[in-house]
Amino acid sequence: MGCRTWVGAGLLLAAVAAANGQYPGQSVIDKSSERVVFFTGNVMLDDGSPPAETVRIERVCDGHATFEAWTDEKGHFGFKVLPTGSDVSTGDASAQGDGPTELNKAMNSSSTQYSMPITTALRNCELRAVLAGYRSEGVSMSLKSTMDDARVGTIVLHALSRASSLTVSATTLQAPPNARKAYQKGLEAMRLEKWEPASAEFGKAVKIYPKFAIAWYQLGLARQSRNDAAGAVAAWKEAQQSDPRYIKPYENLTVAADHRGDWAESEKYSHLWIQLDPEDFPGAYLLNAVANARLNKPEEAERAAREGLRLDKDQKIPRISYVLGLILMDKKEYAESARCFRKYLDLAPNAGDAAIVRQQVPKLEELAGAPKL
Repeated sequence: MGCRTWVGAGLLLAAVAAANGQYPGQSVIDKSSERVVFFTGNVMLDDGSPPAETVRIERVCDGHATFEAWTDEKGHFGFKVLPTGSDVSTGDASAQGDGPTELNKAMNSSSTQYSMPITTALRNCELRAVLAGYRSEGVSMSLKSTMDDARVGTIVLHALSRASSLTVSATTLQAPPNARKAYQKGLEAMRLEKWEPASAEFGKAVKIYPKFAIAWYQLGLARQSRNDAAGAVAAWKEAQQSDPRYIKPYENLTVAADHRGDWAESEKYSHLWIQLDPEDFPGAYLLNAVANARLNKPEEAERAAREGLRLDKDQKIPRISYVLGLILMDKKEYAESARCFRKYLDLAPNAGDAAIVRQQVPKLEELAGAPKL
């Protein structure tokens, strides 16, 4: 979209002259020949579909990111750039940061390179979309003048893993506007740690649209923050039932069941979690192994623990080694059990139970060396 306002060559010269102090008697003169640029575009996933959630649009200039706008329910966005910063026309204007220093510098400089401050400041800038679990392509914001077309086209988001596509719910696209509005209000209350208002807004959203899976999920988080564990679990179950392919509730339901010692429930939801995405969540296998061990299913427990170790390539979950060590110790496979415990101590030397494990390792190694009867 081109600029809505423009000035002639005479005013351009007058503005530059005033900036250089050539008209000391003149009162108020705009120092910029450029007033405003309107940028518009849309965000799309690499499969051609719009994102199921609102996406944050940022301007990145020389490595510095500045908020510009939020997308609407169809993935569209728009905002205008002024010589003193940005003004959001689609999205949450209250969330934007200060205007780039380059634009402010341009308004106060006597250098002729700043007679076109907006286009000069945007020369090394690009737009990107920000959504958890996705990588954004960049779109250049460079313009020769404010008369250029500022429709930036489509910013494409690429899932970082299969799990990324499961962290958003398809039901969000079907939510009516009033339900989405209540959901956004709930998110804002959550950011301010106002759990009661957040719960009320999310509750309003799911009342309007009972299949609003992500609103149910957030309602669970708000209730959890109010120490309402039972209410949180109930909300996460609604989220899971509303959209069985939305992966976030499975983790919360599994962890909640593990914490209260409901091993059958923990096994159930960790198993569903693994079925939905068997390659990206080693933590799901850890919890499944613990649940199966508690349910006296040692073969299933060992299988889950070993698979978790395979997936935990960066060794970020030392507890898997510990659990496998316990399982193997019960099976009297003392040598491998001792190796698992030593690996656990290497990865988590300051763990709360590290002292007890250290005492156990020599005993296991002694048993491993003892002749079998």
